[in-house]
Amino acid sequence: MSDTAADSPWAPLAARVFRALWIAQLVSNIGSWMQTVGAQWLLVGDSAALVTLVQTASSLPVVLLALPSGVVADRFDRRAVLVTAQFAMLAVSGALAALAFLDALSPTALLLLTFLLGCGTALMGPAWQAIQPELVERERLGQAAALGAVNMNLARAVGPALGGAVVAAAGAGWVFAFNAASYLGIAAVLLLWRRPAAAAVPPAADEGLPAALYAGRRYVWNAPGVRRILLRTLLFIPGGAALWALLPLTASRSLGLGSGGYGLLLGAVGIGAVGGAFLLPRARRLLGANGTLAAGALVFAGVLAVLATVHVPWLVALALLPAGLAWIAVLSTLNAAVQTRLPGWVRARGLAVYLLVFQGGQALAAPLWGAVADRLGLSACLLIAGGAMLLSAASVRRWPLRDAEGINPTLSDHWPAPPLVFEPGEADGPVLVSVVYRVPTDRQAEFTDRMHRVARSRRRTGALSWGLYQDGHDPERFVENYLVSSWAEHQAQHHVRLTATDRRFEEEARALLTPGTAPEVTHAFDTTAGPAVRP
Repeated sequence: MSDTAADSPWAPLAARVFRALWIAQLVSNIGSWMQTVGAQWLLVGDSAALVTLVQTASSLPVVLLALPSGVVADRFDRRAVLVTAQFAMLAVSGALAALAFLDALSPTALLLLTFLLGCGTALMGPAWQAIQPELVERERLGQAAALGAVNMNLARAVGPALGGAVVAAAGAGWVFAFNAASYLGIAAVLLLWRRPAAAAVPPAADEGLPAALYAGRRYVWNAPGVRRILLRTLLFIPGGAALWALLPLTASRSLGLGSGGYGLLLGAVGIGAVGGAFLLPRARRLLGANGTLAAGALVFAGVLAVLATVHVPWLVALALLPAGLAWIAVLSTLNAAVQTRLPGWVRARGLAVYLLVFQGGQALAAPLWGAVADRLGLSACLLIAGGAMLLSAASVRRWPLRDAEGINPTLSDHWPAPPLVFEPGEADGPVLVSVVYRVPTDRQAEFTDRMHRVARSRRRTGALSWGLYQDGHDPERFVENYLVSSWAEHQAQHHVRLTATDRRFEEEARALLTPGTAPEVTHAFDTTAGPAVRP
C-alpha cells in the first residue's frame, strides 16, 4: 500500500475481515436506527420524559453491565462473546416485532425490551472494541475508529429516514423485524472468522470476576492518559446527549413534522458525519486532537442554539449537517486515543470503562433534559445544553488530552525469572518485592522523580501498595518495595501485563544508577497468610 493510500481514511477497509464486519455492522446499525425511530415515534404523543426514556433504556445497561462485560471479553474468546450477543439481540428484536404485529406492545413492554437490547449492546461493546487491534495495524486504529463512527452515522443517514417511511407506511412492527434480521450478518462473518490461536483465549482466563474487575479499575486509576480521556468524554457527552434525546420533540413540536420528517432530520446528521470523514484527517492535522475536541464542542453548541430558536425545517436540517461532522470528529478522536493506550490484557476492561462513561453519560443526561424540557420548555432546555457545550470547549485548555506518542502498549516480557530456592504455589502470598538501587547524590532528585512513573506502572500491573525508601545509614542506597496479592498475580506481572512503555520507564530510572551497579531484586512471602510448601 502506498503512503497516500495508507493515510486514506478508508485504508482499514483493505483488511478483509474488517471490511466484511464493517459492511455487516452497517446493515445492523441501519436496523438499530430504524428501530429507534419506531420506538420513539410510538411514544411521541406522551410526555417528553417518556420519549427520552427510550435513549435511557438503550444506554442504561452499559452503566450496569459495561465492567462485567469487559471482564467477560478479557477472559473468554471475544468472537464467541460477540456471536452470543448477536443471537440474544435477534431474539429480543423478534419479540418486539411479534408484540407490535399483535398490537400488544405497551410503553412498559417497549421500554423493557429496549432495555434488554441495550444489555446485548453492553455485552458486545467491549469485545467489539477490543478486537479492532486484531483486525487492523495499530497505526490505523485512528482511521478504524473514524470508520466506525462513519458506519454509525451512515446508518443514521439511511436508517431513520427509512424507518420513518416504514413506520408511516406499514407500522412499527416491520422496523423491529428488519432489526432482528440485521443481526444475522454480523453473526455470519464472526462465525467464518478464524482468529489466531494466540488470541482465541485471552491470558488470565482463570481470574475470578471480583479480581478481574478490581484489576481493570486499578489499571485505569493508575493510567493518567486514560483518565484524561474519560474526563474529556464526560465533559462532552451530557450536552451532546441533548440533541439525540430532544430531536424527536423538536421535529414534532417545534417543526410540526411527522415520523418521516424526523427520520430526515436524523439523516442530515448522518450525512454530515459521513462528509466529515473526508475532512477529519485534514482537520486533525490543522487543529490537533485538542483543537478538534474544542472545535467539535463549539459547533455542537451552535447547532443546539439553532434548534432552540429556528422553526424552519430546511434550515434546521442544514444546521444538523455540521452536528454530524462535530460528533464524528470528537468521538473518533476519543475512541482512537483510548484504543492506542490500552494493552491487550486489560483492553476490554479499559474500553468498558470508556463505554460506561460514554453511554452512561447519555443514559443519565437524557431523562434530565426531558425533565428540564417539561419544566422550562424545549427552547430553554436546548439553550442550556448549548451552554454546557461551550463550557466543554473552554475546558480543553485546562484539561487537554495527553500526548500518546510515547505510549507503546505492546507486551514486554523483560523481567528475568526470580532465582528462588523453592517453588511457591499460585495462591502463596502476599508477595513483597524489594528492589535495591544505588544512586549518586547528584542524581537522586531526578531518580526519585522518574520513579513516580515506575510506581504507576507497578500499580497498574498488580501492586497493592508501593514505596521508595532512602537508607538512613547509606544515603546512596534506595529500596523500592511493592506488595502483590499472590504469586500468581506477580507471575502475571512478569509474563502478561508489562508493556514496552513500562520497560522504558524502568530503563529511564535505572540510567541514573551509579555506574557499574545493577538493581538487586528479592521476593519475600508472608508466612502468616497461610501454609505454603517450603524446603
